[in-house]
Amino acid sequence: MANLSPASALPNDENARLLALRSFDLLAALAEPVFEEFVALAARLFQVPISLLSVVEETDVHYLANVGMPGHRQQPRVEALCSTAITQGQAVVYHDVLLEHPTNIPKEALQAAENNHLRFYAGALLHLPDQRPVGTLCLIDREPRPFTPDEQHILELLAGLVSRTLAVRHQCRARPGTGEAQWTQLSAELQEEIGALNALVRYLNARNGSEVPVPTAFLAQVEGRMHDLQSVLDAYHFQ
Repeated sequence: MANLSPASALPNDENARLLALRSFDLLAALAEPVFEEFVALAARLFQVPISLLSVVEETDVHYLANVGMPGHRQQPRVEALCSTAITQGQAVVYHDVLLEHPTNIPKEALQAAENNHLRFYAGALLHLPDQRPVGTLCLIDREPRPFTPDEQHILELLAGLVSRTLAVRHQCRARPGTGEAQWTQLSAELQEEIGALNALVRYLNARNGSEVPVPTAFLAQVEGRMHDLQSVLDAYHFQ
């Protein structure tokens, strides 16, 4: 029998959310290399060993882009911390999963986190253009850690870039003739920009040393380069 989430843990528009998720072919989309680059950037920027892109399906959560948890491709929805962000309809941060109040995290998810030796979790929502949440960009550590409002802001901006990339991919692939070639070109441009962001983060870490939480001045420089990434996406407009 499938391991189902209780009705109380499901968004009010769950059926419409699932239909929208599947119409965007997200399980195939997030397996593309550009999304692996996004999670690698997130892990380096926030100095965590694990970063994932999740898709919260009906009974399972799928991890299509994955840095730091090889082989962890999916788990039952009731056991996934990512599903709590969908339930709450907003980003979630658990500085120490094992010390969170039981009403914040289902007991199945607490047990799964303990079994996997996970202590810190921060997840920002991925949205489709209609603003339905479909999954998360998440950060995970095996030790508790602080996470500032400035860090959360940058994580949400990065999740927004992933969401926009998913939307533009869908638009490209829906266009007959030239759409596939446009997506191939855009994907290459995005990977180049993400590579430049990764280089900036490596430079800042080497110059300033690795600090947790990430200093606000460091994040401000990264945010400036994120606007370049947004500009690449904004260059692709469709009617």
